[in-house]
Amino acid sequence: MNPQQTPGYELSALRASFPDWAFFRSDTGAFYATRRGVQLNDVEIDAGLQQTVCADDEATFVALLHEQHVRGWSCGRATA
Repeated sequence: MNPQQTPGYELSALRASFPDWAFFRSDTGAFYATRRGVQLNDVEIDAGLQQTVCADDEATFVALLHEQHVRGWSCGRATA
């Protein structure tokens, strides 16, 4: 398998859709994304924002990224 492609999702497409996140996969195949150049404050963390998200499958992973985007808008962070 191409390291830039996962079943159903291309990491390059995720990078384009979520440019404020850095993406990688673990040796066991888990998906990870961490925020680029952002350190969340306590208020943002209390509002449910996460510095790093992970999931074992791509559908859950994408859902977590979308959730973080929505939560970011709701707590005033324009790019989440």
